Amino acid sequence: MLIAVLGLIILIVSIVMKRSPEPSSHFAGITRTVGIIVVIAGLGLSSVKQIDHGTIGVQVLFGKVQDNILESGLHFIDPVVDVVPFNIQTQNYTMSAKSNEGQVQGDDAITVLSSDGLEVTIDLSVLYTVDPAKAPYILQNIGQDYQDKIVRPVTRTAIRDNAVSYQAVDLYSIKRGEFQAKINQTITQSFAKRGLVVQSILVRNISLPPSVKASIESKINAEQDAQKMQFVLQKERQEADRKRVEAQGIADYQKILSTGLTAQQLEYQSILAQKEIALSPNTKIIIMGGGKNPIMLSDK
Repeated sequence: MLIAVLGLIILIVSIVMKRSPEPSSHFAGITRTVGIIVVIAGLGLSSVKQIDHGTIGVQVLFGKVQDNILESGLHFIDPVVDVVPFNIQTQNYTMSAKSNEGQVQGDDAITVLSSDGLEVTIDLSVLYTVDPAKAPYILQNIGQDYQDKIVRPVTRTAIRDNAVSYQAVDLYSIKRGEFQAKINQTITQSFAKRGLVVQSILVRNISLPPSVKASIESKINAEQDAQKMQFVLQKERQEADRKRVEAQGIADYQKILSTGLTAQQLEYQSILAQKEIALSPNTKIIIMGGGKNPIMLSDK
């Protein structure tokens, strides 16, 4: 559009030159021709607009935002229309205690109060996109600085409002997933009213006061020691049960031997023992006595 304006200026200059009695009036025709060419070129260039991939264009005519948007590609538009680009790719807004992370330099973590009155520090990332159909609404009512006006304050408020319903230890441990789901729902609803679409809410870190953290670690260590001792006691009980069963078996066996063997069984066992001794290399002579059992002699 600036080129077309420059062409108009050249045309005006050519008209002035033509009316002038000075010799420069002879160049008025050439100047007029150049001016016309510049105007046409300026209008032509202003009528062509390229929208890059990952963006859309919102048209503004004399300060009024138009509802129709331009998608990525080449478009022919009214030369007097301004096109405001909007990023529709996934955007990340991080609030972290680390100075080299996030959009704000320094410690930008969110400090909240839990239901038990303790201060909890939360690092969080919001992944979101601009709803292409709502881009004209955003430009008209919010502007292009929607991160500062919507993303940041809405997210921080949602975290504080939901964190107050939980105890600090629960946020840190068993109810962390539930807390993340609640803030996801709250932020998603609030963003949707303003033309933004939440893709994911990531609770990156939850930090407790040092005294509370030390207490939790001590409790965890005590529970681990108790579980270890329980395992040792269980093993000892199993070993005692095994020995008890073994002793009972030996006692039962001895009882059977003392009460259940007949004279014939005892004589049979004696014969087996004599046979083993007879086969021994140390046995030299076996003398059978006149009693019920033989007498065995050896040279050893």
